[in-house]
Amino acid sequence: MDALNVPRPSWMTEDLVLLEEQARRCIGDEFAPHVDRWHEAGMYERDVWSKAGAAGLLCASMPEEYGGSGGSFAHEAVINREFSLAGFDDFGAPLHSGIVAPYILHYGTAEQKQRWLPKLATGELVGAIAMTEPGTGSDLQGVRTKAEKSGNGYVLNGAKTFITNGQHANLVIVVAKTDPAAGSKGVSLLVVETDDAPGFRRGRKLKKLGMDSADTSELFFDDVKLPSTSLLGTEEGQGFYQLMKELPQERLIVAVHAVAMMERALALTVDYVKQRKAFGKAIIEFQNSQFELAACKTDTTIAKVFLDHCIGLHVEGKLDTVTASMAKYRLTDTLATVIDRCLQLFGGYGYMDEYPISRLYRDARVLRIYAGTNEIMKLLIARSL
Repeated sequence: MDALNVPRPSWMTEDLVLLEEQARRCIGDEFAPHVDRWHEAGMYERDVWSKAGAAGLLCASMPEEYGGSGGSFAHEAVINREFSLAGFDDFGAPLHSGIVAPYILHYGTAEQKQRWLPKLATGELVGAIAMTEPGTGSDLQGVRTKAEKSGNGYVLNGAKTFITNGQHANLVIVVAKTDPAAGSKGVSLLVVETDDAPGFRRGRKLKKLGMDSADTSELFFDDVKLPSTSLLGTEEGQGFYQLMKELPQERLIVAVHAVAMMERALALTVDYVKQRKAFGKAIIEFQNSQFELAACKTDTTIAKVFLDHCIGLHVEGKLDTVTASMAKYRLTDTLATVIDRCLQLFGGYGYMDEYPISRLYRDARVLRIYAGTNEIMKLLIARSL
């Protein structure tokens, strides 16, 4: 599905090429045959997580001592790209492996890492992070969920919404106020193991414009009693700092998906216009089709080159917040333009749900919203001027 002919970046080592081949083969054999069924059902089955873990597709960047593959973010990027190229844009593994697990690795105690990371790597635990609340979006300082001290632990109360992996997750990192009077310095991260948490409730699986199979949900915490060891790390009030440090990687993950979705849309469209005929000739033979696809290939190529540059920076520990924000904003905006052009070339069939381009069109819309809206990205970029 490579319609771009972009040379492999320097960070794409031989072991990453082998991982790419392994991931593509595994996803094609284990997951691709079921995508339509999951799409109709509106949710992945729970054992998909166990299969992904057994295939080494979870927590590839976690150290081997904690059950991971000992790789870097480049390993996560390769796997995430393969998920998207195969049409699994709504599978929550990138958040599980590239967002939840790194919080525990970077800020957890030795005991927390040993307790949770190996189970995340196998898929025994499915991870989620509960930031957004009803009435608050990108304003993380405005959260109202509270974790109040009680004996040697905490009592957690609050409501979260738009939570990826919400129906399956049994390990949830919750953004909460441990000191409501301290502003951003009063925010902490609490880890909730939901299988043994009286007072925890899953709300409805939310009906969305796209990402139909993603179990995006409401979560409720009503007097959930937590031990002191549920605090991520050893100090209260570190949550906002922890969130800010990890956001560049979250935004880069979104950019990886944006480019993979562009690549897939372009490949699907090229294949379609070569086969579909109108007025006695293939649609690809019309100059308008050629010009539209030329624009799509150019935009996607530029996007991929910038993305590869950003991944290289991140692997070296040099990706800053501003550059990550530019990648997230620009590449998701470009995705919208590319997919719209591609869908137009499908004509009426592009509007039909049975055609993958239709799903891509709907699924792509949220990329400009989650992980911080593109308007927030522009604000962050503007501060660097």
